[in-house]
Amino acid sequence: MFYNSFMKKKKSENSKQKILSAATKLFAQHGFDGVSVRDICDKANVNVCMVSYYFGGKKELYQGIIDNLIECQCNYLKTFVDFTKPVKSMSKKEQLDLLFLMLDKFVDFFYKNISSDLIVILLKEQQNKYFVLQSPAIKYFRQLIAAVFDKDESDREIILKTLFITSQVNSPRILPAFSLRLLGQDDFIQEDIKIIKDNVMFYVKALIKEAGID
Repeated sequence: MFYNSFMKKKKSENSKQKILSAATKLFAQHGFDGVSVRDICDKANVNVCMVSYYFGGKKELYQGIIDNLIECQCNYLKTFVDFTKPVKSMSKKEQLDLLFLMLDKFVDFFYKNISSDLIVILLKEQQNKYFVLQSPAIKYFRQLIAAVFDKDESDREIILKTLFITSQVNSPRILPAFSLRLLGQDDFIQEDIKIIKDNVMFYVKALIKEAGID
């Protein structure tokens, strides 16, 4: 009985993931209006009613792609970050250690868990003035940067610092013409990821040194 229930749940999770994967690829290729629910289900090889069952409709499915990314990111970071611990309660050394740990893990997550199709969708959404990426992980990261530089998280400098630091992490991936194509590769190898990490760390250490933080 338990085995049957487990297998049923596993099959359900697989169907949902297949829908998300198919929808991500099709939305990236054709845009939201250029894809139907039937197109997605045909590609995912699932019954068309599964979209209604899991998401409600196409619009909710599109949002589900973003929500799934945020959930995966948070679950990944929760394996080494306690989001309930206020960053202001940490010593400066603890803040800096956590900052560099999060940067290291952000690079790993971005280059190993996010597909090129998902990046296309995220870039498209940046043009939507109503789009805000409500990620607890990014919010905590901004709070951490604010604490390191002794500023408020809503401070203009912190918002832009978070942007510049994040761009150091993701720019090689979102600008393939300046990275992958020049390297003659379809994807980044481990050596590339190490170089990206080294550059990110160098940039952040320079900011910290410039601010006179020990």
